Amino acid sequence: LLALSFVLVLSTRLAAGMSMTAVEAAPRVVGGSATSPALKHAVLARCSTSDARVCSLELPHNKLELPIFMPVGTAAAVKGLTVEEMEALEVPLILGNTYHLALRPTTELLDDCGGLHKFMGWRRAMLTDSGGFQMVSLLKLANITEEGVTFQSPSDGSKMLLTPEKSIQLQNEIGADIMMALDDVVSSTTPSRERVEEAMHRTLRWIDRCISAHSRPQEQNLFGIVQGGLDLDLRAQCCVELVKRDLPGYAIGGLSGGEAKDQFWRVVYHCTQRLPANKPRYCMGVGYPVDLVVCVALGVDMFDCVYPARTARFGVALTDEGNMQLKNKKFKSDLSPIEKDCKCVTCARFTRAYLHCLASKEQTGARLVTIHNIAYMMRLGERMREAIRADEFPQFVLAYFEKWYPDGDWPQWCFDALAQVKINLPHPPKEAVKKEKKKESEDKPTKVEGE
Repeated sequence: LLALSFVLVLSTRLAAGMSMTAVEAAPRVVGGSATSPALKHAVLARCSTSDARVCSLELPHNKLELPIFMPVGTAAAVKGLTVEEMEALEVPLILGNTYHLALRPTTELLDDCGGLHKFMGWRRAMLTDSGGFQMVSLLKLANITEEGVTFQSPSDGSKMLLTPEKSIQLQNEIGADIMMALDDVVSSTTPSRERVEEAMHRTLRWIDRCISAHSRPQEQNLFGIVQGGLDLDLRAQCCVELVKRDLPGYAIGGLSGGEAKDQFWRVVYHCTQRLPANKPRYCMGVGYPVDLVVCVALGVDMFDCVYPARTARFGVALTDEGNMQLKNKKFKSDLSPIEKDCKCVTCARFTRAYLHCLASKEQTGARLVTIHNIAYMMRLGERMREAIRADEFPQFVLAYFEKWYPDGDWPQWCFDALAQVKINLPHPPKEAVKKEKKKESEDKPTKVEGE
């Protein structure tokens, strides 16, 4: 099915006269202005080889540095963790979902409480998705028109009309530091260029409605989302039009939905080359550690995904040497921590043998592995920032890939993407296709509803 989807997308692109191999670098956009009193952004350091950079981002509830990974707390909680544990892990920014929060506990209640921050006791920064992703994840329960999207609740069957104006109203009530505009999201494997183009143009019409509906610009920041599927021309057109709106930040949406990774990185690079250098760039739904490293090299600043928490519940720990399947019998008597250099409470106090005993069977095991996985993602961001500051990011990338792929079987798409920004892995992949498929089958990350 994936092969068929790729063939359909490839045929569509070729019919439109587009190249699958060439990635056009646009002239770097450096214009723009400080468009929001609720956001201060500055580039602190740049990699002299790639497009990686370190930025400061000051928001109403917190000041942080980019690149950063945001854990997903869809319904006012990251599964299994308390806000105190998130603070101890030095998480500066989390994500919530407007659609789910509107259903439960309802934004009216959140507004009465003074916003989601007070409701859940979170004192740091927060970003809310607009509800647009549910057009894909709940497609069978959604009806999309120019007015908005009508969802049928998967729990009680009730209907909700989510318009751009309603999405912004809900997010104003939630009170997140960063709000995402409602966009028309289609699956990245959609073969119809006509539908993709319709969604891109509708996204642009909806951004203007979102801007008009935004009632708290002094306190909250509205980010636009680049759509256009896998069509580089549509992506470029969407970037140009969104940049004209001079928004506080921009996101690359509509990816991580099953498209070939060779298409994924080309779209990401195509967009980062066309988005302003003085604004945050956010790649939505990306959570594989290797994907983060590559996308940072391509110029992305922010990421989110349910993957680190979700995969923990299946007994999978994230490490520099790849995914550790703690359910594997080889860990039954292993008295070492998940990672010796990790300072999280899980690695400080518990052994692989203990976690093997609990993995995917006890809630305690899921919590402990989740703590480690979130700590790992925070530490990965910190190490990348340190490497960029020291102008040693290419060396960091090479060392990271040599540990993750000790046999040199890194995927071809990684090799090509990094080469695009002048980071050259030592040699072409060795049996990359076969080995990559094996890794993906062991624990494939997916966007999961209701994380």
